[in-house]
Amino acid sequence: MEACDSTEETLLPLALTKFQLSEEYGFLLPDPLTELPAPYGPWMEIAHDLPQLIASHRLRSQVHQMPQLSARHLQGRKELHLAHLVLSFITMGYLWQEGEEGTVKVLPQNLAVPFWEVSQALGLPPILSHADFVLANWRRKNPNGNLDTIISLPGGESLRGFILITLLVEKAAVPGIKAIIQAIHAILQLDEETLHKALQELAEAIGDMSKALKRMHDYVDPAVFYAVIRIFLSGWKDNPAMPDGLIYEGVSDEPMAYSGGSAAQSTILHAFDELLGIRHSEESTAFLHRMRDYMPLPHRAFVEEIHRAPSLKQHVLSSGDARLCAAFNQCISALADFRSYHITIVTKYITVAAAKAKARWAEPGDRAGPSAGKPPSALEAKGTGGSHIFSFLKSVRDTTREGMISA
Repeated sequence: MEACDSTEETLLPLALTKFQLSEEYGFLLPDPLTELPAPYGPWMEIAHDLPQLIASHRLRSQVHQMPQLSARHLQGRKELHLAHLVLSFITMGYLWQEGEEGTVKVLPQNLAVPFWEVSQALGLPPILSHADFVLANWRRKNPNGNLDTIISLPGGESLRGFILITLLVEKAAVPGIKAIIQAIHAILQLDEETLHKALQELAEAIGDMSKALKRMHDYVDPAVFYAVIRIFLSGWKDNPAMPDGLIYEGVSDEPMAYSGGSAAQSTILHAFDELLGIRHSEESTAFLHRMRDYMPLPHRAFVEEIHRAPSLKQHVLSSGDARLCAAFNQCISALADFRSYHITIVTKYITVAAAKAKARWAEPGDRAGPSAGKPPSALEAKGTGGSHIFSFLKSVRDTTREGMISA
């Protein structure tokens, strides 16, 4: 089995290709594969039928009948990423098929072992992460470029909307990723004109990310997100519904704990924070650094490389250039606005949705909503990654604002 290209120590100047980044797609996997080679048909068959298998409570029995396949015949990065996507979605369905009160303690060997093998080859943890859910889970429906997901879970059009809007936020960030590289080169070459232009492009890209995020309201129903979708993104670390973690049969006799899928696993904001020299609180920093373990290795290396680059903030301060200060502050302001808007989204899709779900559950005879079961409560005040969601989001927004250069 081929692992992805090694990320050797790279020297500035930075280049996108060194970190498996695409000129056109940024951190998104360019044109992901949609089918695995024939021997892996049993995985694909289950993966393509996940919403129905989960709804009819048949997924677990289907997994138990799945043949034990070795991941060693998978070749190249795209096959490995598709296999990780498929096995992670099957795993989440298997775990949460019966809701948060019907979890299991053991992931069966025929699923756990190949999932572990693929995860080791990619340097990703054996759980659904942002890299699977969004970065590798898209295809073109037709030549006009209409997008669709490759693998799905319960949640219908709202789930599709949630994944694809998040993907559009990633796509909107691409000019910002290029601007990071241009800015670092400009600092090294003492080229203030190029640096000013790069900062303007970065601020514009962050603004475009906010515009993309606003489309969430048009495509994702809060009731469906809260009561149906969210549980399938939940992990088994810091989750009261699975306090002991999960045993990966055939891999380890001891349970392992992994965080669920989270926007904090997207490399974009980590890269922007490093470039702009934003310093979060100790607790937020610890959580964000833990989330880096859920990124593809080359993307993690990109963030670390920006961290090692000369300080942009120090350069702008010592330049005494008012235009550079203004452009830098524009980037900070755009990033703080993006984080504020993310809080607005989370309020609508988690806090308000949770209150409405509870109220509906309390009314007899009105339980045929998106989820006829009891609304999930284990992660009511936490993100799917396990953070205390509001204190975390408000803290990182506030520390972003504090990164401003005062006149």
